[in-house]
Amino acid sequence: MTGRLVLCATPIGHLGDASPRLAEALAEADVILSEDTRRARVLLDHLGVETRPESYHAGNEAGRSGRLEQLLEEGASVALISDAGTPAVADPGLSAVRIARRVGAEVSIIPGPSAVVAALAVSGLPSERFVFEGFLPRKGKERSERLATLVTEVRTAVLFSATARVAQDLSALAAALGDDRLITISRELTKAHEEVWSGTLGEAAAEWSRRRPRGEFTLVVQGSPGRVIPIDGAVGEINTRIEAGEPMSEAVRRVADGLGMSRRTLYEAVLRQE
Repeated sequence: MTGRLVLCATPIGHLGDASPRLAEALAEADVILSEDTRRARVLLDHLGVETRPESYHAGNEAGRSGRLEQLLEEGASVALISDAGTPAVADPGLSAVRIARRVGAEVSIIPGPSAVVAALAVSGLPSERFVFEGFLPRKGKERSERLATLVTEVRTAVLFSATARVAQDLSALAAALGDDRLITISRELTKAHEEVWSGTLGEAAAEWSRRRPRGEFTLVVQGSPGRVIPIDGAVGEINTRIEAGEPMSEAVRRVADGLGMSRRTLYEAVLRQE
């Protein structure tokens, strides 16, 4: 008889948000796999669960897959938790679900707090349709292309941002989407220093470039109103460079890299005006 994998959503900040079902599932598990065993221990102590957590994170998923597969094949009940929120959603856990499916184990979930839904709810931006983008790629072509897709995305976009990168991400979003696009920034949700800040992308980039960021950030960005002003502005800068004698390919490269936008998108925009 194969075992059971239980994905356990954990509080995103306030331990009081842990549900009775979460406590029960963790207490009944034969093995608890966690993204960070030290953070897991804080939650387990709060819930009175004595089981010692084992690590299962992005850096060791491949190496731990064999043990997880063996546990499930032997009929064990395995609980999986991440540092906060729901495992396998922008967090480790996808590989665990795939392993469980492969060996025919049961997969169930203990739902709980979600930074995505919480930030969307308090943003005041449309929530009937939204897209979750996770973390922006750090650099290069992938980052430029992701930003380019958000320029014309009509749905509200929800993103995560790390403390060390939030100012850079906001500046890149403002450059790509335009200073006037609305954004709500939720920081340290449910914790003692919770903050919900709203304004435009231009204001956000300026605000967080002069502040010392602290905590976990969730960004909720207004969808495209149907205008592509940022690209128009970028094309204008390219035209200025070309008129000054710069080759078009070089002008496109410099402007695209400076704004964190797709070179192809800008190149095609320049050609369309001719």
